[in-house]
Amino acid sequence: MIASISNRATRHQITDVLESPFPLVSRQVSSRRTIVDVSGVKIGGLNIVVMAGPCSVESREQLLPTAHAVKAAGATILRGGAYKPRTSPYDFQGLGVEALRLLKEAREITGLPVVTEVMDTEDVDTIVDYADMLQVGARNMQNFALLRRLARVNRPILLKRGPSATIKEWLLAAEYLLAGGNENVVLCERGIKTFETETRNTLDLASVARIQELSHLPVIVDPSHATGRRSLVPAASRAAIAVGADGLIIEVHPDPDHALSDGPQSLDIQGFADLMQTIQRPLRRV
Repeated sequence: MIASISNRATRHQITDVLESPFPLVSRQVSSRRTIVDVSGVKIGGLNIVVMAGPCSVESREQLLPTAHAVKAAGATILRGGAYKPRTSPYDFQGLGVEALRLLKEAREITGLPVVTEVMDTEDVDTIVDYADMLQVGARNMQNFALLRRLARVNRPILLKRGPSATIKEWLLAAEYLLAGGNENVVLCERGIKTFETETRNTLDLASVARIQELSHLPVIVDPSHATGRRSLVPAASRAAIAVGADGLIIEVHPDPDHALSDGPQSLDIQGFADLMQTIQRPLRRV
């Protein structure tokens, strides 16, 4: 661990850094923020990065038009679920490898890098063959066996905050990845559980600003899961950018009312295009 820290910090800083509960993730390690490269798309640099696509890949007819549309609107990474963690065992669980094949086809046609969720250590090697970035979903933020496995893969990791996780717990989860050797980690605030029932979760925008004080890792926001209401996604997206987020991950579906998962929080094609028109791209701090 000390050798890894030495790559980022001068020798006289190491003692102070080791006092942090998450020394490798800590802002003390680096005076410059980390930039994570996802097949040519840089997260944490000068531009706001937007990842967009369906919650679940349902078919070729659904995915390819969506991929073309989100790219045309300005998204630079395609998101899509192949394996879906669902609260009910009777809900759609994803197409698995077939969805991965469709995502790969969409990448080849559009040129958009792909991010998709990994739920199980047994699926890691398969997903690595298809995806440019692997997502750890909120339910798996503290799946330490999965984190240790992902620390050894040659892919950037998108680490979502757990619904009841503190900022410290979230950063400690990221520490597992860096301690295991994978420094290409992007954090994602996706809302936390509170007493509020009008939204699916409560978007913790203060955590985005606080993360940037505590850590050198880039942080993006998921306004779809944070609000659970498509009408709130545009406002939440703009607020996330205003508070300093490095990017957004947004659910987009050509027919949200008939989506097999997360339809109420998904934008349709036109809604996403309208949102992208309102997003300004200010210069970022590096």
